[in-house]
Amino acid sequence: MARLPRLVIPHQPHHVIQRGNDRQLVFRDASDYGIFLGWLRESAKQFNVAIHAYVLMSNHLHLLASPSDQIGLGRMMQWIGRHYVPYFNHKYERTGTLWQGRYKTAVIDSERYFLTCSRYIELNPVRAGMVASPADYAWSSYQHHIGARTDPLITDHPLYWALGNTPFEREAAYKALSEQALTADELDKMRKSAIKGWAIGSDDFKVQLEKNAARRVTPGKRGRPFKQESTTLSKSQ
Repeated sequence: MARLPRLVIPHQPHHVIQRGNDRQLVFRDASDYGIFLGWLRESAKQFNVAIHAYVLMSNHLHLLASPSDQIGLGRMMQWIGRHYVPYFNHKYERTGTLWQGRYKTAVIDSERYFLTCSRYIELNPVRAGMVASPADYAWSSYQHHIGARTDPLITDHPLYWALGNTPFEREAAYKALSEQALTADELDKMRKSAIKGWAIGSDDFKVQLEKNAARRVTPGKRGRPFKQESTTLSKSQ
């Protein structure tokens, strides 16, 4: 079956994942992280993509981003690759691809899953056992959201602003939210939706999205379509 084209909806948040090829390291020292973030900031501005949350892990990265049109997100990721991969290969005297195929993305239902996705992204280092608290990890947007530092890469989403009337209220509310563990169901939805490229949200959100996009945004049912049996069969069978 032919692969569906990547679904990108302007002004809608998207969960983006990019992994290193064969799970190899894509960031080896602090300068790698810093250079990548600098290029991410430059390309996001160039292609009008708002970055709401991120985490750079040693062998992959997550973004929560809202593009202003259908092509900006793809162009941003391509632009970063054209700059970062040659830098990385030259620095570490290697050749060939760095990334594991195309980046993965899933459209997010803002009202129900935006803050969940943001927390999922920033809590990655904790789940990986790298730090005890997300505040201890330097290469994510968490410190920005709790007011520990200002991150020029981040464009705060209206739902983040709705957490409080003042910066202190918003930061405290976000920190309190992040101290609540994500459920197993939330974790599973976040992982599978981005990897498979399926939208995540309410049933109404998905129906409306399919109508607007004129394509499927959720997995199809497995197996052959149900075939209606003869009406002479007993209802008890």
